[in-house]
Amino acid sequence: MSTEARHGPITIEEVAAAAGVSRSTVSRVVNGSTSVSPSALESVQRAIADLHYVPNRAARSLASRQTQAIALVVPEDTTRFFGDPFFAAIVSGINARLTRSDYVLNLFIASDDPGDKTTSYLRSGAVDGAIIVSHHTSDTFIDRIAAAVPVVYGGRPVRERERDYYVDVDNVSGGRDAVTHLIERGHRRIGTITGPLTMPAGVDRLEGFRQALAAAGLEEGPVEEGGFTADGGADAMRRMLERGPVPDGLFVASDLMARGALSVLAAAGLRVPEDVAIIGFDDSPVATSVTPQLTTMRQPSFQQGEVMASTLLDILAGGSPRHVTILDTELIVRDSV
Repeated sequence: MSTEARHGPITIEEVAAAAGVSRSTVSRVVNGSTSVSPSALESVQRAIADLHYVPNRAARSLASRQTQAIALVVPEDTTRFFGDPFFAAIVSGINARLTRSDYVLNLFIASDDPGDKTTSYLRSGAVDGAIIVSHHTSDTFIDRIAAAVPVVYGGRPVRERERDYYVDVDNVSGGRDAVTHLIERGHRRIGTITGPLTMPAGVDRLEGFRQALAAAGLEEGPVEEGGFTADGGADAMRRMLERGPVPDGLFVASDLMARGALSVLAAAGLRVPEDVAIIGFDDSPVATSVTPQLTTMRQPSFQQGEVMASTLLDILAGGSPRHVTILDTELIVRDSV
């Protein structure tokens, strides 16, 4: 006679007793948390296999009032979301981590929240937690979400608090390394096209640009805001050319904006890199789809998505993950410098 036939369904308490660990440790393993020691993980997995334990998702949800759902909130319009490869990489990383758990992902694209529709839904208990990516200074509605459910931010929050959890890339270092490379290649009149200065990523990459120039004793070249879109990059490049003089080196804070800038430079009869050397940021598929192919700063967007999801799962399982995780960028040299 099977164990289930003799005793009814195996409980999580029986698994914990067999593994010699606490009930909460078994719960963390079942929910895919990484805050479990290798030895405890092995013991729990062995007990689950020996006892033929099958987690009852519906019962767990009722007992804990959990929905087993996580929200990804992107305060952008649909054009930006579907047009920027950064978001595809982020979502892929989040999804890859969640497939190893019982949680499902709900996507909310909201450049604003008229009538508090999204906010009210997320505060109603419809999800257990949220990941918020690409937020701006004006996106105050996300504060009301963070007051209701655990939140992990993609990027440094615009109103950072000590208790916040976020996963970011080292944008200051990335901007600094990009401009340092231009300086090392002999460029002296260096400008930049920034991302939105309502976003920490835009501010931090500009700060890196300025730090590199200051360290080299160079004056700051032209600065134009481009908005992290190809059209924004093109418009910023036109303004820069109109105001003159033309820089001989240009740090563009995203590959999409660099694509827009390249098209304007070509139309003006300026060659890259002979007349203007360009470095982008992201190392997205855009970087290798343009001519010349972009030298760029690689940011690990897929990994960022995975780490954000892991952090939130740890929080929901009662763990104590790091509040701040900063990932490194890497210079990828191609043909535009």
